Amino acid sequence: MLGRSTISASLVALFAAGPGAADEIGDADRGAEIFEMCAGCHEVGKGAENGIGPHLNGIFGRRAGAVAGDYYYSEGLERMGADGLVWHLDTLDAYIENPKALVSDTRMSFGGIEDPEERADLLAYLRRFSDDPANIPEADPTARKPEVELPPEILAIVGDPAYGEYLSSECTTCHQRDGNAEGIPSITNWPEEDFVVAMHAYKRKLRPHPVMQMMSARLTDDEIAALAAYFAGLD
Repeated sequence: MLGRSTISASLVALFAAGPGAADEIGDADRGAEIFEMCAGCHEVGKGAENGIGPHLNGIFGRRAGAVAGDYYYSEGLERMGADGLVWHLDTLDAYIENPKALVSDTRMSFGGIEDPEERADLLAYLRRFSDDPANIPEADPTARKPEVELPPEILAIVGDPAYGEYLSSECTTCHQRDGNAEGIPSITNWPEEDFVVAMHAYKRKLRPHPVMQMMSARLTDDEIAALAAYFAGLD
């Protein structure tokens, strides 16, 4: 079993090894299966884009809070990046084990992976997309399939942020407008399409949360689009 000390001790040798070193961290193929629990928020592989979370291409060696493109980070992660946090094997291992233990104000609503072997396998998979940035491999396309396939006309609805703000009071009895994810996931600055897909997944009872299923069932397509527009634009 690979513990934290084993991973940290291997850091220098792995970075010196270059491409192919991912297999020495853990089992990258098993890591691809574990990544499915991350794929609701993160993309990786050719064509990966920022979504609910930033894309993870080139994550090894990247400063925290510094992905290229327009992505909204929590103040805590931006502060850690400004203080010098860089994503290497040991820091990624610590973050995946318990995100809030490393970055107290992170918006990542993920409880962490306790099993060190699973973390090692996941890191081996992610390393594939950092070893050679000019030749990023394809990822399993099924990992990025939306939870529910929606008709184009639903995705094309342009939501009214002002109406979304009017509707948001029920949402903000639990979710915080400032993006704080303490105790409950943040929905601030989600991409609008991701928000719409998630709400329709609740509406169709594909997401197993009875309160959200009940609330989403009350909303029309236009109201869901309005809420998506409102929360996407919050500073």
